[in-house]
Amino acid sequence: MFASSRFTVRRRALAAATTTAALALTLAACGTSGGSSMPGMDHGTKASVSSSASASPSMGDMPGMDHTASGNGLSDSMGGYRLTSQGATLPAGTQAAYRFAIAGPDGKPVTGFALDQTKRLHFYAIRSDLTGFQHIHPTMTADGTWSADLASLAPGTWRMFASFTPDSGPGKGKDFVLSRTVGVPGTATKTPLPPAANSAEVDGYTVTVQGEPMAGMAHPLTVTVTKDGKPVTDLQPYLDTYAHVTAFHEGDEAFAHLHPATKVDGDHGGPELSFHAELPVSGNWRLFLQFQRAGKLHTAALTLRVG
Repeated sequence: MFASSRFTVRRRALAAATTTAALALTLAACGTSGGSSMPGMDHGTKASVSSSASASPSMGDMPGMDHTASGNGLSDSMGGYRLTSQGATLPAGTQAAYRFAIAGPDGKPVTGFALDQTKRLHFYAIRSDLTGFQHIHPTMTADGTWSADLASLAPGTWRMFASFTPDSGPGKGKDFVLSRTVGVPGTATKTPLPPAANSAEVDGYTVTVQGEPMAGMAHPLTVTVTKDGKPVTDLQPYLDTYAHVTAFHEGDEAFAHLHPATKVDGDHGGPELSFHAELPVSGNWRLFLQFQRAGKLHTAALTLRVG
């Protein structure tokens, strides 16, 4: 009886460890430049400056409350590294620069970053209702201060993500995604998240996503790009890939990047692109898929339901 009980305990412990490991979310730095045709992308497929967030952000959304957040890119610190910024607000309705730095374990600004998909740091901005998506490659001065030039922001609470890999120090070779929230003053109105769908249209293109991911499990997704009902077969490489998908979880804005699996071979991408999806929790995820053709960057958005 004692041996049987001990075996049962071991089996339960192993099952618990396996479940915990399966819930790990892969965070990676991958981005697009400010050249997107949709710098102020809303829930739909057109740019929108007027869309806005909830009138009264919750305490968890308030600027300055970031340090208590944890996991999925929702914390301003991890592994001794911290995202710092003096600005807690940005103006509405106009272009603005968000300035920040990455402090290392020694408290000093980090100035050495490894290239990831041709860039040293990738920067994302998303509003609390998952509208206004922007994906930027900021510039850094010699003292380690980064500047991300944001397109016009609608009133509400925004979360700013920095994705990077140190090329020296204790975090060398490790991927980090840190974030802080910023308030944009003005009258704010929440835009409801569109219902889950397997396709979206942008700039005359139709993007279709096939696959049914389950929370905490690695799952393949296939993205198909067409235009006027015809397959697109001449997508261009962008940041060493034909397309990439950034995802944000409804409710807490948790960040995830879906890794591209399609091999790059010149300007011959499409119509089908493969991605590796590993989303840690169930619910609605807002996907932003970006691809390039004929030198122009396009951004499509859709809501994916994860079971």
